[in-house]
Amino acid sequence: MPNIIKHYKKAILLALPLALSACGDDTKEVIVEVEVPAPVPTPVDVSYDVTVINLTNGQPVSPPAVVLHADGNLWAVGQVPSVELERIAEVGDSESFLTLGMTSAGGEGPIMPGDQQTISVTIQDITDAKLTIAAMLGNTNDAFTGLNAWDLSQLEVGDSWTSNRPAYDAGTEKNSESAATVPGPAASGEGFNPTRDDTGFISMHPGVVSADDGLSTSALTVEHKFDNPVIRVRITRTE
Repeated sequence: MPNIIKHYKKAILLALPLALSACGDDTKEVIVEVEVPAPVPTPVDVSYDVTVINLTNGQPVSPPAVVLHADGNLWAVGQVPSVELERIAEVGDSESFLTLGMTSAGGEGPIMPGDQQTISVTIQDITDAKLTIAAMLGNTNDAFTGLNAWDLSQLEVGDSWTSNRPAYDAGTEKNSESAATVPGPAASGEGFNPTRDDTGFISMHPGVVSADDGLSTSALTVEHKFDNPVIRVRITRTE
């Protein structure tokens, strides 16, 4: 009887490796492929300082509108002015004009003769935006000045570019220079008027005549006259 028990114990022990081997044969290696998303790059700020200097003797310049956009023109000589530009040219209101691009920034107040103002504007990851500026000459009917779609790809960090800019006529209101139609401090007349009664297209401004030089209906004097350029613009890429 003890021999039989030993025999069965040996048989059981021999069977265990076979059972374990059989279990091993049934085990399959499963490879699960997990797609790992590429890391999202951190946005890089591209920033510019835009300095506007008033070169006139008696024309306040409205708070400049600085707009960065992808392509095209927000205004140009020979074009029909948009309502957004008309609001700047007739009353210095840039609120709607500032919505026309990818990003924008406006000045904080008028720039008086001889003064200057710096406006900072930032966009992410884009170094080839176009920069447009527009601001009104306050003691006029619809004169404005600025810069049209300047290519910012020309500037590396630390670079600056300077340009003297002339006055343009929006062509939306006759240059009557009357007390009723000039909104600036020289007359405090009407601002924006949606009715257009002039050429209807943007051109170079002919300048102010004034009452001193024979326009009897003019509310302006010789001090409000101007020669081109009327502003100096300096653009600096800061980052």
